[in-house]
Amino acid sequence: MDYVRLGTTGLKVSRLCLGCMTYGSPKWRPWVLDEAASLPFFKKALEAGLNFFDTADVYSQGESERVTGKALKEYAKRHEVVIATKVNGPMGADANNRGLSRKHILDAIDRSLTRLGVDYVDLYQIHRFDPDTPVEETLEALHDVVRAGKARYIGASSMYAWQFMKMLATSRAHGWTPFVSMQPQYNLVYREEEREMLSLCADQGIGVIPWSPLARGFLAGGRASPGEGNTERARSDEFAPRLYYRAPDFAVVEAVETIAKERGVSNMQVALAWVLKNPVITAPIIGTSKAHHLDDAVAALSLKLTDEELAALEKPYKPKPVLDHA
Repeated sequence: MDYVRLGTTGLKVSRLCLGCMTYGSPKWRPWVLDEAASLPFFKKALEAGLNFFDTADVYSQGESERVTGKALKEYAKRHEVVIATKVNGPMGADANNRGLSRKHILDAIDRSLTRLGVDYVDLYQIHRFDPDTPVEETLEALHDVVRAGKARYIGASSMYAWQFMKMLATSRAHGWTPFVSMQPQYNLVYREEEREMLSLCADQGIGVIPWSPLARGFLAGGRASPGEGNTERARSDEFAPRLYYRAPDFAVVEAVETIAKERGVSNMQVALAWVLKNPVITAPIIGTSKAHHLDDAVAALSLKLTDEELAALEKPYKPKPVLDHA
């Protein structure tokens, strides 16, 4: 396993990050694994050399954080792992139990730390932009979280490039803790972040940890239409059809399948290798619910695609509207 700096910080993270949305409670989403089924995946990830784990308070309404914290405490020492979580999503019916207000951020970090069973998180991220809260209020609250020792670094996730630059500039102007990472959606069937966000991150020295590098499993193939597929997630995921399933998306999957067959590897390896070849990418966030998922992800680290293969993978793509920034 290779380890790289997160942006321009001195923090070293594994080239792959384990996404923990899959672990928590099936009551939240039917494809989510419960605690007993989840623990082996953390053990396997650590054995493979991963030290970077990403969750969020909203995943399984806190249960993902609890399972993540318990697993990492059981299988690793605190200083050996990099724990990231997020804040913004609704955690209840209360009007103030969501968003990026000072009240919610300061309440949410304490609850996240309790569920994770740790004194601090390494990376505390805002889960999208909050148009209802002044950026100054959000950024000062995040700065205070860091100053209080409850987080080492702060990061952001999917938003417009102008919003992110506004927040970076505001932090700089006030001398507040700056964002060190961005978590955008980026994969072979969603490349809109190539327009501005990835270039902005490269220019500003921001680490990029993309979510859904396999398009929620869509790039693995076997999906003819929403509600079909060979996994519970493929059959029950209501979110994926809003992002993918256009005719050009299926053409991309066909290109992935062609190269995978020629190479004698899985679709997952090809699709992930394509994301990894981009020099601005720090560590794709991978979700694993079957043992071979992690094996395929690790194998993708050493899969080098040729210029001809890259061209074939990228040719079918057609631009689409910016999605999931709210």
